[in-house]
Amino acid sequence: MQYNGYRDLKVYRLAYKLAVAIFEETKGFPPEEKFSLTDQIRRSSRSIPANIAEAWKKRRYPKLFVSKLIDCAGEAGETEVWLDFAKDAKYLSVEKYTFFTNSYDEVNRMLCSMIDKPEKFCTQKITSRQ
Repeated sequence: MQYNGYRDLKVYRLAYKLAVAIFEETKGFPPEEKFSLTDQIRRSSRSIPANIAEAWKKRRYPKLFVSKLIDCAGEAGETEVWLDFAKDAKYLSVEKYTFFTNSYDEVNRMLCSMIDKPEKFCTQKITSRQ
């Protein structure tokens, strides 16, 4: 498949959509969570599509590309922990929690696939002509 940019990646589109949905959902969190849980879950969820974009820009170097994707997976894991806290504190319904965790499972599957096969996304190194 031909990609014109990171916005063409299904994983980017899903991660971005989830970050927006989390932002909207956290508007209803209690004010005392503004500088803790709300801030943390917003930051980690936004970091995923941001790191995908950064990985895309580094795809000329497969090891850097994979490293940034691993960072994405780490941020997804952090987001999942904050979702656990939000559910247990009763800030998220079980239905919303299930939607988000199932969606992040999908994001993680796609990231792992990209990490396992970076050659599908990385450009060839440009060699100098003699």
